[in-house]
Amino acid sequence: QVQLVESGGGLVRAGGSLRLSCVASGDVFSIAAMGWYRQTLGEQRESVAAIGRGGTIKYAEFAKDRFIISRDNAGNTVYLQMNNLKPEDTAVYYCSAARSADDRYWGRGTQVTVSS
Repeated sequence: QVQLVESGGGLVRAGGSLRLSCVASGDVFSIAAMGWYRQTLGEQRESVAAIGRGGTIKYAEFAKDRFIISRDNAGNTVYLQMNNLKPEDTAVYYCSAARSADDRYWGRGTQVTVSS
């Protein structure tokens, strides 16, 4: 089992920045990749960014020039630096840890609200 706890969400004006953090505990050595997803009411959850155990990083198109995913050396904490935030970035952001393609864990989410 893997437990994930997110923090760092909040209210920010358009153009501002936020840094999300996610701490993993439990069977962390089995984690192959960690990442961030987001979801707005009535919409499907979508991938924002992911980082693999070997350091491979993937971004959603909307995140490529504004968001940066990183992790600490131990690999237990993953961060999402979000810059130049837009109102359309408003969503609940979820941390995810995957042990395989069909074995994924989720945090409870942290609300990000961007005002115009």
